[in-house]
Amino acid sequence: MSKLTLATVWLDGCSGCHMSFLDMDERLLALAELVDIVYSPIVDRKDFPNHVDIALVEGAVASVDDEKKIRKIRAHTTTLVAMGDCAVAGNVPSMRNPIGPQAILDRAYIQNVSTQPQIPCVVVPRLLPIVRPIHEFVKVDVFLPGCPPSADTFHTALTALVTGAPLDVPALTRFGA
Repeated sequence: MSKLTLATVWLDGCSGCHMSFLDMDERLLALAELVDIVYSPIVDRKDFPNHVDIALVEGAVASVDDEKKIRKIRAHTTTLVAMGDCAVAGNVPSMRNPIGPQAILDRAYIQNVSTQPQIPCVVVPRLLPIVRPIHEFVKVDVFLPGCPPSADTFHTALTALVTGAPLDVPALTRFGA
């Protein structure tokens, strides 16, 4: 039997979900027997594969690049998992929504610099008017709330998704489960 493919993706967030994912420690070795990690910030691959069985997506959609990326991921993924509160509800990245992207850029790149105040137009992607969770752009199959979800939550969810066992949704919807 061939292994399932797994991708992890980081949009606008803090990387805490990826850190918690890695906190599965030795359970990652058991998971590696069942899946091939084909795309991730911890894997040296630059392009999202043509097909992924399970994609774990961390972070909210805050820029045009994030929106493009989440649409591509959805188009090439069988089961899309929103991992963490930023992906599920916008969380901390959405705190800029009442302020607006221009005020944020002005504060960061004009008001808080001492030399060459300018808003970058090449390195920093164009920000969307508001930050939104990924389900407002694409269909999400599984939500794993938490800031971040615990390593146990990741292990329980991934084990169910990989083996086809029932996904214990009530246990996974508690924060800090």
